[in-house]
Amino acid sequence: MSYDLVLLPSGVASSPEAVDDYLTGQDGKPAGDTVTAIAAELDERNAALPEADSFLGAPAADGVLGDALFVSTPYDAIGHTRSLLFELGTPHGYAVWDPQLAWLADPAGSVPAAVTHGGAGEFPYLTKQLVDLWIPELGQPGPYLIAETADQHYIQTYRHPDGHFDLEYREGSADKHFAATANDPRIVADLIWSWANGDRSGFDALDWQRLTF
Repeated sequence: MSYDLVLLPSGVASSPEAVDDYLTGQDGKPAGDTVTAIAAELDERNAALPEADSFLGAPAADGVLGDALFVSTPYDAIGHTRSLLFELGTPHGYAVWDPQLAWLADPAGSVPAAVTHGGAGEFPYLTKQLVDLWIPELGQPGPYLIAETADQHYIQTYRHPDGHFDLEYREGSADKHFAATANDPRIVADLIWSWANGDRSGFDALDWQRLTF
């Protein structure tokens, strides 16, 4: 069984329905130069690996559809393949669509960050749409999210089984390391997005305590 990921141009869709409409509209269109080149690079990298380490379930070149690229990958290679799509697609203004989870990672309006989603792995940027999707859905086995924008500059949250969240941020040094708790995932999502954008105006909504170790 394989897992599907899709590259599509940034800004062409903002909802699952719009993604489906866009991809349907690509049927029968000539193969785009950018996705053709990305597919060739994926196939070249895959061919350089031992068969046991293959990250493609089918040749990427077969997945070009107009200006979109469908990529099939084994389940144990999802994180690696997604990282490659970000690496190769983001510089050319391409978004990554995950049809299984209905997640659209679009670089438009994003904040560069090293993001770790406890259940899905690593992402190279944060968007408001993704934060709003991710936080209410956090759960076992990895109910946490971390976003780091520089060394020792990060915000993270952990969702407990009863639904409440621990929220923590650090801004470079031990005296700027704070923690709080919250029950509303919308507040947590808003604060994470605000923090990533350098906005602390809403942080007084929680009772922050400086952490000491």
